[in-house]
Amino acid sequence: MMPTPISGPMCGVLYCGQRQCYDKTRDLALAAAEEAILLHHIERASVQLAFVVTLALVTGLASVVVAASDQVPALVCTFQQGAAWSYDAGTYKSAAPAPLTFGIEAVDLEGLSATLVIGGKPAGHPLRVVRALNANHFLEVAQEGFLNVTTVYDVDAATGTRPAIHSRHLGLLGQPIFAQYAGFCTAR
Repeated sequence: MMPTPISGPMCGVLYCGQRQCYDKTRDLALAAAEEAILLHHIERASVQLAFVVTLALVTGLASVVVAASDQVPALVCTFQQGAAWSYDAGTYKSAAPAPLTFGIEAVDLEGLSATLVIGGKPAGHPLRVVRALNANHFLEVAQEGFLNVTTVYDVDAATGTRPAIHSRHLGLLGQPIFAQYAGFCTAR
């Protein structure tokens, strides 16, 4: 049996069937709204997918860039220039530090650890590794809690060495002492 159209006040055309009436205009409006919501979700999902793909590509490229440092199990670092400061009686005093050489061995970039070697012997506490694009930071937390940081960059094609920066932050008899060195590290 075909539904019989009945005109209704302000609701378009009502269709009545065997126990059921419906407003065709309202149904079309609901269908259009549902379609708009569905399109919104599809667009949002597309943007999220594009973000995830971009992030995956950038992360993949970053791991390729950092991969050059993955092959170095040991380094010898030499610092010939820099500056040191101490704080005494309300003023900072600067001085040229003595040249510095040390080793970084048992470098484990996945485990984020390494060993500091001074005078051919392990220094007794592990280094923590923080990875960065084109560099690795080796953090030494001394037994007294003072901090030394060595940042070793990827190989410079012109020199075949790795530019490096070494910073020391310590104190002696309650007075701050700090130094920053510029130098190079080579694979050992």
